[in-house]
Amino acid sequence: MLRVRPAVDADLDPLYALILRSDDGLTSLKITREQLHDRLENSTFAFRRQSQKMTGLPYVFVMEDMETGAVVGTSSIYSKVGGYEPFYAYQIEKSIHESKELGVYREIDVLHLHKEHDGPTEIGSLFLTPEYWGKGNGKLLSLSRFLYMAEFPDRFDAMTIAEMRGVIDRQGRSPFWDALGRHFFQIAFPRAVMLLTVSKNFVADLMPKHPIYLPLLPQDAREVVGQVHQDTRPALAMLQKQGFTYQGFVDIFDGGPVMHADTAKIATVANSRRCSLASIGTVESTALQVVARAGSQFLAVIGAVDVQGSEVTLSPEMANALSLRLGDLVRVAPA
Repeated sequence: MLRVRPAVDADLDPLYALILRSDDGLTSLKITREQLHDRLENSTFAFRRQSQKMTGLPYVFVMEDMETGAVVGTSSIYSKVGGYEPFYAYQIEKSIHESKELGVYREIDVLHLHKEHDGPTEIGSLFLTPEYWGKGNGKLLSLSRFLYMAEFPDRFDAMTIAEMRGVIDRQGRSPFWDALGRHFFQIAFPRAVMLLTVSKNFVADLMPKHPIYLPLLPQDAREVVGQVHQDTRPALAMLQKQGFTYQGFVDIFDGGPVMHADTAKIATVANSRRCSLASIGTVESTALQVVARAGSQFLAVIGAVDVQGSEVTLSPEMANALSLRLGDLVRVAPA
């Protein structure tokens, strides 16, 4: 059985081996072993904090195969983006150009550089090894984060965003980057992604300060603005079902969409509820639910459960995976 839990220091080596398998489009995973070590340290501190205030710290989760003990996936919540190093995105706005003399009226899409110092919560860094695709595993890895956010709402912003991977070819080439960013940074896309994990200061130094008129970009670049990589389409569809919408913001490097949602209205957050474990045994329902152990010792699984009012019945396998006893509290939401 697979379960999601907070990452710990002992996950450093297997987690680093896992993220080395991710491709260039997953920018938040293009980090060194030392950077991952720092991220895990910050995450461990975030999970253990008693204060419920937002801090900007990351919450790193791993998915483990309980039969083998292998780390097979990861995902994260960044409680607040911005701060010392702001969050950057392009906001697409309409610019009206009209000449009554010529009878011409045009609405032109324009890219405006958007900088956020006191930004929202961000979900990201999701990667599941291909051998474990399917069977609801991707759902568990993604939706379990929302159960944690529902359990500790004060730790997260009222708005949540998700930067989706943009269109990148098999050689790691980004049409959007080649048409725009490359001219200012004079480096290849993979190199830019790597530098972004070290510091964002170079973005402020080199990024164009003036609006960019989209029609001036090559056609292949215009066509990918706001579009996702083909491997990201299932993740996008899942987030859309959760209530995330595209509001005209795109990534400054690959042009992928930045999705937004009111945190409290995210489906798993809004529809989750705390229940008491009333029994462990045979489950009659076949509907999948994401189930998490309530409180600070967070663990999450996916499977069928019986829910009756404020009480649930779990299978022995699920109860064991969540380290539960009768009477313990869980948080449950439809998958």
